[in-house]
Amino acid sequence: MYLTQVRFALWADFIERTFLDEGFKELIKKGVINGATSNPAIFKNAILTSPAYKEQLSTLTQFSPKEKYEALAIFDIQKAADILRPLYDAGDDGYVSIEVDPFLCDDTEATIAEGIRLHGSINRPNVMIKVPATEAGYSAMEVLASKGIPVNATLIFSVDQALKCARAFDKASKKSSVDTVISVFVSRIDRAIDETLRSQGVKTGRMGIVNAADIYNRVEALNVPQCRVLFASTGVKGDEFRASYYIDELLAPNSVNTAPIATIDAYVCGGDRTLKLPMSTDTIEEHQKSVAAAGVEMDTIIAQQIEEGLESFKAAFTEILNALES
Repeated sequence: MYLTQVRFALWADFIERTFLDEGFKELIKKGVINGATSNPAIFKNAILTSPAYKEQLSTLTQFSPKEKYEALAIFDIQKAADILRPLYDAGDDGYVSIEVDPFLCDDTEATIAEGIRLHGSINRPNVMIKVPATEAGYSAMEVLASKGIPVNATLIFSVDQALKCARAFDKASKKSSVDTVISVFVSRIDRAIDETLRSQGVKTGRMGIVNAADIYNRVEALNVPQCRVLFASTGVKGDEFRASYYIDELLAPNSVNTAPIATIDAYVCGGDRTLKLPMSTDTIEEHQKSVAAAGVEMDTIIAQQIEEGLESFKAAFTEILNALES
């Protein structure tokens, strides 16, 4: 745990084979991170750009593209899980996440089957199965968690999504004791609306944080056993904000922030250790009103972000499979 007293954790939002053998271990040794996350976009960049995968790929010529992808991803997830295992055994997170096929996002039964299969194939207790927060996903999350499989509910932009995940995990907690996280995407919202807000004289780089703070307050109020909010999409693009901005501004008790390595490095070197959440309801509502007054319809923006997030993961997954055809 990065800040043990308030149970705040930093997880690396990055998986790549060479990194696992080098920088990953060093960050763990220094007590900086105690977990890791992955997604199709992260694996796409790793598999398609790193030479570390060529040797294993040469042994997989008889496999289908998806089987090749899974073999590569499972190897990395197992390696990360084994490195993190001492933390897990000590009760200090030690989780690594892998996402189900994003094309299954609207199929509950297929998502459940793939989640069970992946967790069984990886065969490590400290692996979280990532499930997108769709109508089909909520039911799948409940079933997987009730079977004792740790779940990372992902691609969450709205209070409604987060509460449906929390309620699914609460139901599952009646059958099984398992850790779960609700991954709230932050910076993508700001990037979608900041240009409009800037033109209307409204503070930029804020709505993503306020939205995440609102979700955090509401999930915490439900007091779901072994469930935490995880802040994702917390890297900064451009130079308008300091590199550690979305970690600094979302520092909260009983939470996780998963960030790119450069963002984590910036936070360790000069980040703000002052707790920023919970945020008052008045502060949240005041900013929401100023954004609405600027002509931004947040319901529309959030719906777009959910759709674009799913499509981006599908596109990354497709690109991996196409590249593995040969």
